[in-house]
Amino acid sequence: MFLVIPCSCNSLSAYNQMKKTDLIIMDLRQFLTCLSLCTAFALSKPTEKKDRVHHEPQLSDKVHNDAQSFDYDHDAFLGAEEAKTFDQLTPEESKERLGMIVDKIDADKDGFVTEGELKSWIKHAQKKYIYDNVENQWQEFDLNQDGLISWDEYRNVTYGTYLDDPDPDDGFNYKQMMVRDERRFKMADKDGDLIATKEEFTAFLHPEEYDYMKDIVVQETMEDIDKNADGFIDLEEYIGDMYSHDGNADEPEWVKTEREQFVEFRDKNRDGKMDKEETKDWILPSDYDHAEAEARHLVYESDQNKDGKLTKEEIVDKYDLFVGSQATDFGEALVRHDEF
Repeated sequence: MFLVIPCSCNSLSAYNQMKKTDLIIMDLRQFLTCLSLCTAFALSKPTEKKDRVHHEPQLSDKVHNDAQSFDYDHDAFLGAEEAKTFDQLTPEESKERLGMIVDKIDADKDGFVTEGELKSWIKHAQKKYIYDNVENQWQEFDLNQDGLISWDEYRNVTYGTYLDDPDPDDGFNYKQMMVRDERRFKMADKDGDLIATKEEFTAFLHPEEYDYMKDIVVQETMEDIDKNADGFIDLEEYIGDMYSHDGNADEPEWVKTEREQFVEFRDKNRDGKMDKEETKDWILPSDYDHAEAEARHLVYESDQNKDGKLTKEEIVDKYDLFVGSQATDFGEALVRHDEF
């Protein structure tokens, strides 16, 4: 018997984190072992704060100071992991492979790279771990090997024989989980044929990364926290999702701070509870768009004729800004970005 289940002790919930972490195919004995370890961990850290807020990650942990180095730009353009492998190539090899990358970035094939195309490329490069996650799972779900994943394929792999007994005595309501999965799958499936392309399946597994999926992220979060099912999140539900007293009379300082945050900032209309829009503002804040800022910076620094877009020649002339004289194995990078 196989079950697709997350094992993440710091997950938003044992079920929700299924879509944000690597899914593990395991037999029932492995699953129960994982579950017991996760339970023990949770019990050992009753005051650990649960974080439901989705922030855009930084493009690099390096300082963005072009007067000293272009390391930040390299990380932003290809991702930090790719940037680490730049050591082996000569400037000539770097320029040649950068030219190949430019062809990939030029999505409309008009011979120019715009700010928007650069922004899309940077966002894709920064989320390589997400695409790797999907690639690692793809073969498990694409049972007929047609390059697509149907809802039936996903359901059969994920729940298997649990479909015959959707409410077993192990604490999991598989019927409810399946209904929730199907709702999200249908939301990700843009053309409504119940068959997911790789991009749609990525949206299903990682909905917080897609604008058209954000409503489902909010809905699922509210369902998790709204214990009295009134369609709102009140203060005690908000705190209860993060912290369990477990008999302790004194709350940690961070809990007291969260109570203040709820009153002062989360509950914007001061009615004592968060509605859908207030919840969305909380878990999906409008962060500074680092990719857009970096794309604007790269165009400004490379646009020799100041027409607001870049030719391949302009980019290659500034290769040290994009990839430097130490370049990565771009052949591998191209393969990894082919779906882009």
